[in-house]
Amino acid sequence: MAAFASDNYAPAHPAILDAVAAANAGHAVSYGEDPWTDRLTEHVRHHFGDQAQAYPVFNGTGANVVSLGALLPRWGSAIVTDVAHLHTDENGAPERVAGVKLLPVDAPDGKMRPESWGPYTINLGDPHRPQALAVSLTQSTELGTVYSVDEVRGLVDTAHAYGMGVHVDGSRIANAAAHLGLPLRAITTDLGIDVLSFGGTKNGILLGEVVVVLNPESVHGIEFVRKMSMQLASKMRYVSAQLAALLDPEHDLWLANATASNARATQLRDGVDALAEELAADGRTHESGAPLLHVTNPTQANVVFPTLPRSVADAVRAEHPFYDWRPGAHPDLVESRWMCSWDTTEDDVDAFLAALRKAFG
Repeated sequence: MAAFASDNYAPAHPAILDAVAAANAGHAVSYGEDPWTDRLTEHVRHHFGDQAQAYPVFNGTGANVVSLGALLPRWGSAIVTDVAHLHTDENGAPERVAGVKLLPVDAPDGKMRPESWGPYTINLGDPHRPQALAVSLTQSTELGTVYSVDEVRGLVDTAHAYGMGVHVDGSRIANAAAHLGLPLRAITTDLGIDVLSFGGTKNGILLGEVVVVLNPESVHGIEFVRKMSMQLASKMRYVSAQLAALLDPEHDLWLANATASNARATQLRDGVDALAEELAADGRTHESGAPLLHVTNPTQANVVFPTLPRSVADAVRAEHPFYDWRPGAHPDLVESRWMCSWDTTEDDVDAFLAALRKAFG
């Protein structure tokens, strides 16, 4: 039974397991002074430029906490979207652990816009108000949308003009690069991003992410921040070996996995849209007049957000686990989240769509 709940549900890619097994040979210096971490740094610099610095960590929350903790002074705050994982799904870790106040702005499609920063930029220099000294954007966004190159450039240029640093939560940045058809450097380093949380867990590895410092002058004491945030692995070779295998330019497994999961989400979206059209053609609508099935935002990465009756969602979920995202416009409607993974197959999607059709009768 294939799950569509989260790309975290997926197993590790066999090549990643092979890399871990290969790293499990003999003794190696701890805390990152090992050949696998050196290799990871080489691959990171291949993708992001010679100035890039790599700091492996245990998980995505840790990567974000370390990034903001090193990017901001003690009095600094960070602007995020109202749906940012930093803001909604990390249990206040940036504020509790790093002491970074988060300043949310509305983002109906998951993307922030510079004009939304006004309530915070107007207070820059006022010691009574939180100081917005960084911006954190998510690429691809929590709603499955992808910032264009021009959108990111506009955000970065505006932030830097205000003296703010720019962090990217890139837990799914591989999916964004696959959608845009661009190398990683073109959507990060070349646009002036300062620090990136590069995701691996959602793209085929066992555990681990890597903080990639793209502008070394923008961070301070990151080695100390990583340690005090409990994100420094003693046997780092096992984390680094996975990320090195993922980013190895000879194979570009990061891109292959992301391309595969994006393709399955596109297949799923096409099937949902076709069914929605059939329901509408048959005159089947919600009692309020709303469509029985529809998707609002474009599907650009590896996730689809449909709105449908709760009864239908529950029937499909019994066969294919997934999460609900938020309530619909009416009590008996719900917006769900259907996530595809690197190992999701065409047959998995077909089976899911068959279950959906069955639930609609």
